[in-house]
Amino acid sequence: MIYLFTGDDVKNKLISYEKFIKSLPKGAEIVPISRNDFNRMQIESLYSGASLFSVKSAAIFSGILDNEETRDFILEKLELMGESANFFIFLESKLNKPIFDAFKKVKAEMNIFELPKAKKEKFDNFLVANAFSVKDKLNTWMYFRQAMDRGVVMEEIIGVLFWKIKDMIIKKNFGKFSETELKNSASRLAYLLPEARKTGRDDESAFEQFLLEAF
Repeated sequence: MIYLFTGDDVKNKLISYEKFIKSLPKGAEIVPISRNDFNRMQIESLYSGASLFSVKSAAIFSGILDNEETRDFILEKLELMGESANFFIFLESKLNKPIFDAFKKVKAEMNIFELPKAKKEKFDNFLVANAFSVKDKLNTWMYFRQAMDRGVVMEEIIGVLFWKIKDMIIKKNFGKFSETELKNSASRLAYLLPEARKTGRDDESAFEQFLLEAF
Protein backbone atom coordinates (compact mmCIF):
# COMPACT_ATOMS: atom_id res chain seq x y z
CA MET A 1 0.00 0.00 0.00
CA ILE A 2 1.51 3.29 -1.15
CA TYR A 3 0.57 6.77 -0.01
CA LEU A 4 2.09 9.89 -1.58
CA PHE A 5 2.00 13.39 -0.10
CA THR A 6 3.44 15.89 -2.57
CA GLY A 7 3.30 19.51 -3.69
CA ASP A 8 4.56 22.97 -2.78
CA ASP A 9 1.80 23.82 -0.28
CA VAL A 10 3.98 22.61 2.59
CA LYS A 11 1.68 23.68 5.41
CA ASN A 12 -1.43 21.80 4.25
CA LYS A 13 0.67 18.88 3.04
CA LEU A 14 2.19 18.41 6.51
CA ILE A 15 -1.20 18.76 8.21
CA SER A 16 -2.68 16.04 6.01
CA TYR A 17 0.40 13.84 6.37
CA GLU A 18 0.43 14.10 10.17
CA LYS A 19 -3.30 13.34 10.31
CA PHE A 20 -2.74 10.24 8.20
CA ILE A 21 0.16 9.04 10.37
CA LYS A 22 -2.10 9.27 13.44
CA SER A 23 -4.71 7.14 11.64
CA LEU A 24 -2.35 4.20 11.13
CA PRO A 25 -3.38 0.96 12.88
CA LYS A 26 -2.52 0.87 16.56
CA GLY A 27 0.70 -1.06 17.14
CA ALA A 28 2.03 -0.52 13.62
CA GLU A 29 5.84 -0.33 13.55
CA ILE A 30 6.94 3.07 12.24
CA VAL A 31 10.14 2.93 10.17
CA PRO A 32 11.44 6.40 9.15
CA ILE A 33 13.80 6.34 6.16
CA SER A 34 15.74 9.34 4.83
CA ARG A 35 18.53 9.70 2.29
CA ASN A 36 21.08 9.61 5.09
CA ASP A 37 20.04 6.17 6.38
CA PHE A 38 18.79 4.59 3.14
CA ASN A 39 19.17 0.80 3.33
CA ARG A 40 18.08 -1.29 0.36
CA MET A 41 17.96 -4.56 2.30
CA GLN A 42 15.76 -3.00 4.96
CA ILE A 43 13.33 -1.73 2.32
CA GLU A 44 13.26 -5.08 0.54
CA SER A 45 12.42 -6.81 3.81
CA LEU A 46 9.52 -4.40 4.35
CA TYR A 47 7.78 -5.12 1.05
CA SER A 48 8.67 -8.83 1.14
CA GLY A 49 6.72 -9.68 4.29
CA ALA A 50 5.00 -8.54 7.47
CA SER A 51 6.92 -7.29 10.48
CA LEU A 52 7.93 -9.89 13.05
CA PHE A 53 7.04 -7.58 15.92
CA SER A 54 3.78 -5.92 14.91
CA VAL A 55 0.70 -6.42 12.76
CA LYS A 56 2.00 -4.09 10.06
CA SER A 57 4.94 -1.81 9.37
CA ALA A 58 4.81 1.73 8.03
CA ALA A 59 7.89 2.86 6.11
CA ILE A 60 7.98 6.66 6.02
CA PHE A 61 10.17 8.18 3.30
CA SER A 62 11.02 11.89 3.46
CA GLY A 63 12.64 13.65 0.50
CA ILE A 64 13.89 10.31 -0.77
CA LEU A 65 13.04 11.02 -4.42
CA ASP A 66 15.33 14.05 -4.72
CA ASN A 67 18.39 11.82 -5.00
CA GLU A 68 18.84 10.04 -8.33
CA GLU A 69 20.27 6.80 -6.93
CA THR A 70 17.62 6.28 -4.24
CA ARG A 71 14.87 7.48 -6.59
CA ASP A 72 15.75 4.89 -9.25
CA PHE A 73 15.69 2.09 -6.70
CA ILE A 74 12.34 3.21 -5.26
CA LEU A 75 10.66 3.57 -8.65
CA GLU A 76 11.88 0.11 -9.61
CA LYS A 77 10.28 -1.37 -6.48
CA LEU A 78 7.01 0.59 -6.46
CA GLU A 79 4.91 -2.26 -7.82
CA LEU A 80 6.16 -4.62 -5.10
CA MET A 81 5.45 -2.00 -2.44
CA GLY A 82 1.95 -1.56 -3.82
CA GLU A 83 1.30 -5.29 -3.47
CA SER A 84 2.61 -5.42 0.11
CA ALA A 85 0.35 -5.43 3.16
CA ASN A 86 2.69 -2.92 4.80
CA PHE A 87 2.39 0.84 4.41
CA PHE A 88 4.83 2.83 2.25
CA ILE A 89 4.37 6.56 2.83
CA PHE A 90 6.19 9.23 0.82
CA LEU A 91 6.47 12.88 1.91
CA GLU A 92 7.93 14.73 -1.06
CA SER A 93 8.24 18.13 -2.68
CA LYS A 94 6.71 18.80 -6.08
CA LEU A 95 7.38 15.87 -8.44
CA ASN A 96 7.95 15.90 -12.18
CA LYS A 97 5.48 14.14 -14.45
CA PRO A 98 7.42 10.85 -15.02
CA ILE A 99 7.74 10.25 -11.25
CA PHE A 100 4.14 11.29 -10.65
CA ASP A 101 2.97 8.93 -13.38
CA ALA A 102 4.98 6.06 -11.88
CA PHE A 103 3.08 6.41 -8.60
CA LYS A 104 -0.21 6.76 -10.44
CA LYS A 105 0.51 3.59 -12.43
CA VAL A 106 0.78 1.46 -9.26
CA LYS A 107 -2.45 3.00 -7.93
CA ALA A 108 -0.83 4.84 -5.04
CA GLU A 109 -3.13 7.04 -2.99
CA MET A 110 -2.22 10.50 -4.27
CA ASN A 111 -2.40 13.48 -1.90
CA ILE A 112 -1.41 16.56 -3.89
CA PHE A 113 -1.09 20.00 -2.34
CA GLU A 114 -0.33 22.89 -4.72
CA LEU A 115 -0.24 26.60 -3.93
CA PRO A 116 -2.37 28.82 -6.15
CA LYS A 117 -0.14 30.58 -8.67
CA ALA A 118 -0.97 33.95 -7.11
CA LYS A 119 0.51 32.83 -3.80
CA LYS A 120 3.85 31.65 -5.17
CA GLU A 121 5.65 34.80 -4.08
CA LYS A 122 9.40 35.02 -3.54
CA PHE A 123 10.47 32.97 -0.53
CA ASP A 124 11.89 34.82 2.49
CA ASN A 125 15.24 33.13 3.11
CA PHE A 126 15.46 34.77 6.53
CA LEU A 127 12.76 32.38 7.77
CA VAL A 128 15.33 29.57 7.78
CA ALA A 129 18.03 31.73 9.37
CA ASN A 130 15.75 33.16 12.05
CA ALA A 131 14.39 29.73 13.04
CA PHE A 132 17.96 28.42 13.24
CA SER A 133 19.06 31.36 15.41
CA VAL A 134 16.55 30.41 18.13
CA LYS A 135 17.44 26.72 17.81
CA ASP A 136 13.99 25.82 16.48
CA LYS A 137 14.77 22.52 14.79
CA LEU A 138 11.26 21.82 13.45
CA ASN A 139 10.68 25.20 11.83
CA THR A 140 14.23 25.37 10.48
CA TRP A 141 13.65 22.10 8.64
CA MET A 142 10.11 23.06 7.57
CA TYR A 143 11.18 26.43 6.17
CA PHE A 144 14.14 24.78 4.44
CA ARG A 145 11.78 22.34 2.72
CA GLN A 146 9.49 25.23 1.74
CA ALA A 147 12.49 27.00 0.21
CA MET A 148 13.37 23.91 -1.82
CA ASP A 149 9.77 23.54 -2.98
CA ARG A 150 9.81 27.17 -4.15
CA GLY A 151 12.99 26.59 -6.15
CA VAL A 152 15.39 28.59 -3.96
CA VAL A 153 19.01 27.70 -4.71
CA MET A 154 21.16 26.32 -1.90
CA GLU A 155 23.69 29.14 -2.21
CA GLU A 156 21.00 31.64 -1.18
CA ILE A 157 19.88 29.67 1.88
CA ILE A 158 23.43 29.01 3.07
CA GLY A 159 24.55 32.58 2.36
CA VAL A 160 21.80 34.12 4.51
CA LEU A 161 22.28 31.57 7.27
CA PHE A 162 26.06 32.12 7.28
CA TRP A 163 25.50 35.89 7.56
CA LYS A 164 23.03 35.37 10.43
CA ILE A 165 25.44 33.18 12.39
CA LYS A 166 28.34 35.59 11.85
CA ASP A 167 26.14 38.47 13.01
CA MET A 168 25.24 36.52 16.20
CA ILE A 169 28.93 35.89 16.87
CA ILE A 170 29.96 39.52 16.29
CA LYS A 171 27.17 40.83 18.53
CA LYS A 172 27.84 38.05 21.08
CA ASN A 173 24.16 37.17 20.88
CA PHE A 174 24.59 33.40 21.04
CA GLY A 175 20.98 32.57 21.93
CA LYS A 176 20.63 28.91 22.86
CA PHE A 177 23.95 28.06 21.22
CA SER A 178 27.42 28.38 22.67
CA GLU A 179 29.95 30.59 20.93
CA THR A 180 31.93 27.50 19.95
CA GLU A 181 28.87 25.87 18.39
CA LEU A 182 28.17 28.95 16.29
CA LYS A 183 31.78 29.24 15.15
CA ASN A 184 31.80 25.57 14.18
CA SER A 185 28.55 26.02 12.24
CA ALA A 186 29.91 29.05 10.40
CA SER A 187 33.08 27.15 9.53
CA ARG A 188 31.14 24.16 8.21
CA LEU A 189 28.78 26.31 6.15
CA ALA A 190 31.69 28.07 4.47
CA TYR A 191 32.88 24.79 2.92
CA LEU A 192 29.63 22.78 2.88
CA LEU A 193 28.74 22.97 -0.81
CA PRO A 194 32.28 22.66 -2.25
CA GLU A 195 32.97 19.61 -0.08
CA ALA A 196 29.60 18.03 -0.90
CA ARG A 197 30.14 18.44 -4.62
CA LYS A 198 33.69 17.19 -4.38
CA THR A 199 32.50 13.94 -2.77
CA GLY A 200 29.47 13.54 -5.02
CA ARG A 201 26.81 14.29 -2.39
CA ASP A 202 23.78 16.32 -3.38
CA ASP A 203 23.44 19.80 -1.88
CA GLU A 204 20.17 19.21 -0.02
CA SER A 205 21.41 16.04 1.66
CA ALA A 206 24.58 17.79 2.80
CA PHE A 207 22.61 20.69 4.27
CA GLU A 208 20.14 18.37 6.03
CA GLN A 209 23.10 16.54 7.59
CA PHE A 210 24.47 19.89 8.75
CA LEU A 211 21.14 20.73 10.41
CA LEU A 212 20.98 17.35 12.17
CA GLU A 213 24.46 17.85 13.64
CA ALA A 214 23.95 21.56 14.43
CA PHE A 215 21.04 20.75 16.75
